[in-house]
Amino acid sequence: MRPEPYGHPDQAPVQPPLRVALVSMHTSPADRPGKGDAGGMNVVVLESAMALAARGNLVDIFTRAAGAPRTESLAPGVTLYALEAGGGVVRKHELPNLADAFGQQLERAAWAADQPYDVLHAHYWLSGLAALPVSLSLGMPIVQTFHTLAHEKNRRIGDADRAEPERRLLTERYLAGEVDAIAAVSRAEVDMLCDGLGAAPGRVWLVPPAVDTLLFHPEPLATRADVRTRLGVRPDDGLIACVGRVQPLKGQDLAVRMLQHLPGAVLVLAGDATPGDERYLESLHDLARDLGVEGRVRHIGSVDREALAQLLDAADVVVVPSRTETFGLVPLEAAASGTPVVASRVGGLTESVLDGETGILVDGRDPMDWADAVGSILEDVDLQVSLGLAGRRAATRRDWQDVAHELETVYRATIAARATP
Repeated sequence: MRPEPYGHPDQAPVQPPLRVALVSMHTSPADRPGKGDAGGMNVVVLESAMALAARGNLVDIFTRAAGAPRTESLAPGVTLYALEAGGGVVRKHELPNLADAFGQQLERAAWAADQPYDVLHAHYWLSGLAALPVSLSLGMPIVQTFHTLAHEKNRRIGDADRAEPERRLLTERYLAGEVDAIAAVSRAEVDMLCDGLGAAPGRVWLVPPAVDTLLFHPEPLATRADVRTRLGVRPDDGLIACVGRVQPLKGQDLAVRMLQHLPGAVLVLAGDATPGDERYLESLHDLARDLGVEGRVRHIGSVDREALAQLLDAADVVVVPSRTETFGLVPLEAAASGTPVVASRVGGLTESVLDGETGILVDGRDPMDWADAVGSILEDVDLQVSLGLAGRRAATRRDWQDVAHELETVYRATIAARATP
C-alpha cells in the first residue's frame, strides 16, 4: 500500500489539468442513492468528479443508458455520457453480458473526444470488465476502484442472500493483477485486495471517501422537531435511523429484531429494495408484525440528499447492521450530522466509526447486543452529545478536495509509470 498522499490542495505544485474518464457502467452517478442499484458508490463517483473539476481538471463520466442515450452537464467541468448498450432496463446479473458492447461504445467515445483522456478510472468490477480492453487498445492507464468485493461478500453472506457468481470472483482477481493502480477506500479493503485477490501492494493506493459537511450538519432543535413530527415520532420516543438499499447484505432485519428490546423507540428505514430483493422488503414488514413492533417501524423509501441530511440529524442514533461494508459512507454522513452510530464491527466500518469515540461497534448479530448498544446511547443524553460532537469533529477533518488531490496523485503516478520505458 502506498502512503496516503494527504495534504492541502494549495500545497500541491501547479501542474497541467488532467482529462479523466470515470466509468460507472451499471449505475449512473446522477441517480438518487438508495434507489435501484444506486448507493454510496454513486455519491463517491459524483463528489470525486466535481472535486476534481473544481481543481481545474476536465471529467467525463460514462454510464450505460437505461433509456435513450444522452449527454448531460452535471457541474462545471463534469459531463455525463449515457451510452447505449443493451437498451432499456437490464437486471444487474445480466449486465456482464453487455460489458463488451459497453466497452465498444466507450472506446468510440474516447476516439471521438476533442482531446485524448489521460486516464481511465473504473468504478465497480463491471466497469473494469468493460474498460480494461479499452485501456489496452488505446494505451491508456487505468485505475480501478472496486467498492465491494465478491470474495468478502460471499464470506459473510446471509441465509436470504445470493452468492456472487464465479465470473465476478475471477474477474475481480484478474483486474487486480492487470490494472495500473487500484484506489482502495479503506485499509480493510487494502487487506482484502492484497491477501484475498493477490494485488501487488505497490499498486494499491488508499483514498478514503469524504463527506459534504455543509450538507450534513447539526440543525437547530426546532428543525429536528419538525422532521420527527413529519415521521410520526413523539417527542419522548427514541428515533433510530437505518439508511441504505434494502437487501439482505445490509441487514435491516437485525435492526427490526433489535427494536423488540427497545420499547419507546421508532425505527425509520430509508431506502428502496434493490431490484430482485423485493421479497426481502416484504419479509421485514412480516417480521415487524410477528414481533409486535409493526407500529414502530417506518419505511420511507429512498429520499433525496437534503431529506437524508435532515433524517440523519433528527435521529438519536443511526444503525448500520451490514454484514460487510468496504467503507461505509452513511456512518460518515451521520457523524457529520452530529449523530452517534452503532455499526457492525466488520470491514471498513471499523474505520468510518471510531469505537467509543463517534459511536459503538458491535460484534456478532445478536439483537440483544445491538439493543444494549443503542439503548446505552438513547438513555444517556451526555453520551449521545459526546459521541455526536466527536463525530462532527472527525468528519470535518477531511473533505472532497482532499479526495481529489489524492486521486490526482494516483493518476499522475500511474501516467508517469506508463511513460517510463
